[in-house]
Amino acid sequence: MHLQHLSLSNYRNYTRLELALPLGLTIVQGANAQGKSNLLEAIVYLATSRSPRTSSDAELVNWLAQAEPYPYMRLAADILKNERLERLDITLMPGQNNGRLRKQVRINGVNKRAMDLIGMLLVVLFRPEDVELVAGSPSGRRRYLDIALCQMKPAYCRALSEYNKALAQRNALLRQLAATGRPAADQLRFWDEKLAATGSLVVARRQWLINHIQDEASLRHLDLSGGYERLQLRYLPSFDPGHFPNSRAPAYPSTQQLREKGVAYQSLEIDDVRTSFLAHMQAGRGRDVAAGMTLLGPHRDDIGFYLGQRNLRTYGSRGQQRTAALASKLAEVTIMTTVSGVSPLLLLDDVMSELDANRRAMLVDMLNASPQAMVTTTDWSHFDTPLLHAAHRLQVHQGQITVIVPDSPDAEPLPPEPRHPYSSSLGSTKR
Repeated sequence: MHLQHLSLSNYRNYTRLELALPLGLTIVQGANAQGKSNLLEAIVYLATSRSPRTSSDAELVNWLAQAEPYPYMRLAADILKNERLERLDITLMPGQNNGRLRKQVRINGVNKRAMDLIGMLLVVLFRPEDVELVAGSPSGRRRYLDIALCQMKPAYCRALSEYNKALAQRNALLRQLAATGRPAADQLRFWDEKLAATGSLVVARRQWLINHIQDEASLRHLDLSGGYERLQLRYLPSFDPGHFPNSRAPAYPSTQQLREKGVAYQSLEIDDVRTSFLAHMQAGRGRDVAAGMTLLGPHRDDIGFYLGQRNLRTYGSRGQQRTAALASKLAEVTIMTTVSGVSPLLLLDDVMSELDANRRAMLVDMLNASPQAMVTTTDWSHFDTPLLHAAHRLQVHQGQITVIVPDSPDAEPLPPEPRHPYSSSLGSTKR
């Protein structure tokens, strides 16, 4: 896979950017708040239709453009994947009389759903904040699994979307039942079936990915820790997908144990998970109605990172948490390559300054092995001279990018890029 060209219009602090990107390593240098992270964020947004930094699309629109009569933001990319050129295009524009932004997604000039975009451009992003993958909230770890699985397995993304819609409907019904005190069984049966049908695939695929990350990350972690520490990942679900409660067994017999020790299955059959999930929901209806929400399901899943019996979230040092997160991200690259047959674009956002020499050397090895990678930094000295000479070097200042000519201290302005035949009319309209 090769991201050949990136086009930004009114994105964050970029009013207009046309950027050609070669294979191999690209290093982007600049001071803080100049646009380095925004550049990587734009690539992830094109790959997943969501920002890794904010849940509000409105924040992505350049603040100067927001004052225009017709504010818009547009991203586009040309990618060469399996010898086929693809054009990806996302435009945010005002909706009809509601003040909200409308997202338009196109692939090769044809309007598509945002979900159709996922998997076209494969990316793995690592940021200093990703230490929170270990130390942060369960929602962040679920998001980590979801982003990786959606890129590798489109059916997972569809199932997750349907699950979340059904969950919202079931929770609304539970709140209504809690307020009125009406019997719940008949009304909840339909949504129980919906949740079990889609949630079973989500659970089974998450266990699959955790197993594969465990296999790869444990080896990476051994290298990063000098052979002294073996990382373990455990699935911490809200119910045991291999346990089938009945009317005599409580629906929550081992919730605390699951949260502490997790579960481990070599594989989970979707039909078996569906039967287990449905049985747990039926046995726990009384608690769900009393709480006014669904207390079991993949929306309450978690992952545990362990060294021996020590949960790194609680007992790990900051360095151990960072190493576990890095090992997991490097494992994700290997898994995605194996599953898709295509190496993902590796994006590293100013992480070199956070790592010691051993971890930095392992990351450089991964960069050298990656067909295409982009790294941001505030300081060229974070890289040795041979790597710098071999890399494509860019410098960013206030949303303007220049190419650094090899063996020269001078900066050369980026040449204009030719207009692509699928370019948006919005991108060329004079305002």
